[in-house]
Amino acid sequence: MKQLLFVAVLLLCGACLKAQHALEPVWQSDSVLHTPESVLYDGKSKILYVSNIGDFNKEKTGSISKVGLDGKVIKNDWVTGLTATKGLGLYNNMLYAAENSSVAVIDVNSGAIVQRIPVEGAQLLNDITIDSKGVVYVSDTRTNKVHKIENGKASVYLENMKGANGVLAVGTDLYILTDGSLQKADVNKNLTTLATGMEGGTDGIEMVSPHEFIVTSWGGVIYYVKDDGSKQVLLDTRSKSINSADLGYDAATKTLYIPTFARNSVAAYKLK
Repeated sequence: MKQLLFVAVLLLCGACLKAQHALEPVWQSDSVLHTPESVLYDGKSKILYVSNIGDFNKEKTGSISKVGLDGKVIKNDWVTGLTATKGLGLYNNMLYAAENSSVAVIDVNSGAIVQRIPVEGAQLLNDITIDSKGVVYVSDTRTNKVHKIENGKASVYLENMKGANGVLAVGTDLYILTDGSLQKADVNKNLTTLATGMEGGTDGIEMVSPHEFIVTSWGGVIYYVKDDGSKQVLLDTRSKSINSADLGYDAATKTLYIPTFARNSVAAYKLK
């Protein structure tokens, strides 16, 4: 009996160890970006779009860069004249970029800003996600709201979402990062808290498997989070003052692309 119990414990421990994940560094771009806040992986063009805040206190100093999957900066100032550029979303060759109080729409073929969609009452628009029908969701961290943009018109979708930042549309569900927590809103806007206790200003979110996510915190912590509330710290760079803002993710290669904000670079990691 003792031997059987010992074997069972070993098998259980082995399963626990197998369930752990890790990040393997791949590359880091040159530090020539302008306060990069968000990375978006474009699987069609096989490039990364990187939003640059620029000087947060000066309008039209924000920009978007193109970076290769090898970490080489293709074009640093691909799109300029933006303000405090943050979250990015791509739909039908249109790139949506969050500014403080509007969402800029950019034609990826020409690099031209073709439209700005104003968001009434917005103060600090942050992350963007787009569902399969082209509906855009954008968080406002300062007003604790999530807005919906449909047919070029913005409206309030969720309120009282403290510190709303990362958003992710999956099917009819919307996942939202709020002040260290991961919440889910269903199609009827019913909210469920899935995980809590994350630190450093939860920022970016990507789904890596059904019910499993990578969550970054601006302070420098990257988490592997499951919707049962369990979480694992994959990386903590707070002691080095390296931020981890709104990530991009290539599901085919399991590669994470992390903007380092004040370090002016993007770092790539393989998820193990």
